[in-house]
Amino acid sequence: MSFLKKLPRLVGFALFLMAVLPVNQLRAADNSVYQIKVYHYKTVAQKQVIEDYLKDVFVPYIHKSGISKVGVFRTLEADTADRRIYVLVPFKSLKQMDQVSDGVLKEIAASQGNAYANADYKNPPYTRLETIVLNAFYKMPAPAAPELSAPKSERIYELRSYESSTESYFINKVKMFNVGDEVALFKRLNFNAVFYGSVIAGSRMPNLMYMTTFNNKADRDKHWEAFNTDAYWKELSSKAEYQHNVSKGDIIFLQPADYSDF
Repeated sequence: MSFLKKLPRLVGFALFLMAVLPVNQLRAADNSVYQIKVYHYKTVAQKQVIEDYLKDVFVPYIHKSGISKVGVFRTLEADTADRRIYVLVPFKSLKQMDQVSDGVLKEIAASQGNAYANADYKNPPYTRLETIVLNAFYKMPAPAAPELSAPKSERIYELRSYESSTESYFINKVKMFNVGDEVALFKRLNFNAVFYGSVIAGSRMPNLMYMTTFNNKADRDKHWEAFNTDAYWKELSSKAEYQHNVSKGDIIFLQPADYSDF
């Protein structure tokens, strides 16, 4: 089914947000739309099939479609029951995402001899494939490649998901990032953010997600220590208007693949 045919269901929440807050507190018309694909897998063999497909088929097709940067990241967690590979694609619009997504399916169908495309139902390349769609924050309307000195093999990327108990509290947390200048604080402290976004389609809503990047774990810890002791953060986080706007926070540590553009 075409993505646009499912559009009313997927963006209804986004329309609700736009009705509640001024548009420029959520996203400007020309902000990026992010697609995050999450490949869940268990075995080393599955990982190899997924990576070969991403490196040889998916990423080249996305580049050919006019999108210069694609992020591919592997989880660092020790949990072997649910290993994951995250893929980040920034689009200019939902329409472009629909067109490119249809093209990807055609590319898979045309990839004869590819282990991913021709996998048997008894031996699939993944246990599940999850898709998350986000609207970029207006304070960071487009993604940015990290400016780090360490090679990709040593870097630590941190993907955070902040869930809220209700849509109203979610809107408040988005406001805290944009109007409250939490985004600007991260920038001032050199967190090398790749993106910030409001989830408009996903399994855990309402929530927002963002990714920051570091040379290594020690670098990451040093940055967060500076953040937590920063005078502006203490002032912002203590304001009565921004209380209780996160009901659950998840932290996922990632490492970029050598063929990742981010």
